[in-house]
Amino acid sequence: MVLEIKKAVKCLNNGGIIIYPSDTLWAIGCDATNQNSIDKIYKIKRRSKSMPFICLMNNYKMIEKYTNINQSKKDIINSQNGPTTVIYDEVKNLDTFSKSIAIRIPNDLFCQNLLNAFDRPIISTSVNISGDNYPFYFKEIDKVILDQVDYKVNLFINKKLDKASKIIKIKEDNSIIIIRS
Repeated sequence: MVLEIKKAVKCLNNGGIIIYPSDTLWAIGCDATNQNSIDKIYKIKRRSKSMPFICLMNNYKMIEKYTNINQSKKDIINSQNGPTTVIYDEVKNLDTFSKSIAIRIPNDLFCQNLLNAFDRPIISTSVNISGDNYPFYFKEIDKVILDQVDYKVNLFINKKLDKASKIIKIKEDNSIIIIRS
């Protein structure tokens, strides 16, 4: 795992695009602070730029760098079952996102180690052409996509990854809007 993380981090640091096993689905990702890399993913996925991506962050300290989060929001997030992505309305210190940002802290050893080594947020979106089905196994990833990325993490290749995260928004009164269950 250590060697794969080093290779992925080197690729991310050079503005590259990776395919990796996330905590939910097979994902395509890049440095969330690099607009050129993000634009490449939009192009690869044939996705409208009006549909923002999810960012993986390793802990609340990283989240606090990019948005405002208080203890009550942390408590709500911690009370959720399974992988949960939270939409925040305020973005700071991250020019690649303007009006809102969707963030998830993955509960997955590989993703946590990758984020810790990279020390910046990573884009995490399903590795499919927009509108197509998610690939549950690495071998189901479209060759058109595989040919356009810079690095494919060589871990868990036979593992089935088939659960998209829940997406929520926490309102000012701490009520929850479920965007995707």
